[in-house]
Amino acid sequence: MKKTLLYTCMLGLGTLALTSCSDAMQEITEVLYGRNFSPTDLTAKNIKETSADLVWNASRGADEYFIEVYEDDSLAFTGTPIITSSEVSTSRHLETLTYDTDYSVRVYAKTSEDSKRDSKAAEVYFHTSAQQILNNIKEDNVLDRSVSLSWPEEEKAVSLIEISDMEGNLVAKHEITDAERDAASATVEGLNPETKYSVKLYYVSNGIRKERGSKTFTTIVDLNGAIVVSPDDNIQSIIKEANDGDVFALKPGKYVVKSSSDDASVTAGSIVVSKSITIKGIYPTKIPTINGRFELQDGATLEINQVKIDGEGTSGDQCFNVKGTQIGGIKVNNAEIMNYVKGVYYVNVAAKVPYITFENCLIHDIVCDGGDMFDCRKGCIEALTFSKSSIYASCAARDFIRYDDSAASFDNAPSVIKVDHCTIDDVATGGKRLLYVRYGGKNDPMSTSIIWTNNIVTNTGAVWSNQSSTPVPDFGNNNVYYGCAKLNVLDGADAGKSNLFIDEKGINADPKYKNFAIDDFTVTNEDVSKLKAGDPRWIK
Repeated sequence: MKKTLLYTCMLGLGTLALTSCSDAMQEITEVLYGRNFSPTDLTAKNIKETSADLVWNASRGADEYFIEVYEDDSLAFTGTPIITSSEVSTSRHLETLTYDTDYSVRVYAKTSEDSKRDSKAAEVYFHTSAQQILNNIKEDNVLDRSVSLSWPEEEKAVSLIEISDMEGNLVAKHEITDAERDAASATVEGLNPETKYSVKLYYVSNGIRKERGSKTFTTIVDLNGAIVVSPDDNIQSIIKEANDGDVFALKPGKYVVKSSSDDASVTAGSIVVSKSITIKGIYPTKIPTINGRFELQDGATLEINQVKIDGEGTSGDQCFNVKGTQIGGIKVNNAEIMNYVKGVYYVNVAAKVPYITFENCLIHDIVCDGGDMFDCRKGCIEALTFSKSSIYASCAARDFIRYDDSAASFDNAPSVIKVDHCTIDDVATGGKRLLYVRYGGKNDPMSTSIIWTNNIVTNTGAVWSNQSSTPVPDFGNNNVYYGCAKLNVLDGADAGKSNLFIDEKGINADPKYKNFAIDDFTVTNEDVSKLKAGDPRWIK
């Protein structure tokens, strides 16, 4: 009797339990949460100087969204919002914002009939763009140690100018005076010559800076003690009368060197240098052109910077012809050399030249008819350097570097040839030698060393050298050789046209120049670009 009652009770409880579970499942599918979910993916887009767009995903159950916008705030949400708004859509266009300013935004999902269901806030931070009211900086407003800046006259909210170098180091700070504000211009001093800078214009209020403009510029060459020369001046006569140490700063334009030849086809003559002088272009974006040649007599040391040197209409001789036996060196930087018939330089006297250097240069269209590209016959060049330069479309039927054996005349004085970070294309295509170097000869081959590193050589039929006295270069760091079939073949047994050495670590990879037909040697092959070989101007 007791057992029957117990089983009946248990069965009843089981039935009740099953009924309760069925009701619970129905309630979950119809659950109504205590508050709305926050909007998701709140984002600020199309951010400009005075406007931005807010977008977010809808929240289920919400029929409107409440927005708060805080100025000069980075998700702290302190003070009073400058904008409050109720929206029924999932976006909001913000206007009348302030340039160069931090903004924080909160968005709540709301149900209009029940404020208790307001969601927690979704948050986002953004920064409006700086203004650009600085006028373009004219070349005449950039000097060697200062720059003059200007802005629209109606813009009075300007307070501060800061100038930094390209590493971000602050180099000059200028508080704008009332007079400068009224004139809408100011001059900042304390800069260095031939240096690239960035400048920013600010408005400062209550200790908060707002950027109103920015530009970059490069100061001109050092004019301290320089002799400024114009295209109308006779540069030939001016340099003839030079004193040791004179620096000539050339204004933009073309300087045609007067010719003394009876040949009517020779329209440009030569500048005779017999002192230690420097010739520089003033403006980095308006390079002056010297149409003519240079002859270096005893006492000459020549430095050229930021100048184009054009051999069009000259006698056919080399750009630099060493005539004296007692000279200093030749240094050419940031220059373009073109249109010479015989070659770039020629040393055919017993001159011991301390250095000849080409750095950051473009050298092209050197025919080499009657001479080799870089040609030393009777002299000694203690340091011959080609660095960060591009040499192309030249020397079709002659040797690239020629350096004859005159070491005995100089007690076998050591000589170093260095070619580093250069792009060399379409030179010595006729199958001559890149390195026709015999200085030192069999008597003392160790008096010469060749360093060949970080270069790209393309499209040449040349061999390295077939001369037993040419020292094997110190090759290094992924020299690239493409379209250079003979450079990669070690065939020393064929004495007439052989390579006596090769760059065993060099690679054959197409740099895929962007457009070499218009002299754009930008490397587009990413694998080659990673090697950082060749002229750095072409590595992006």
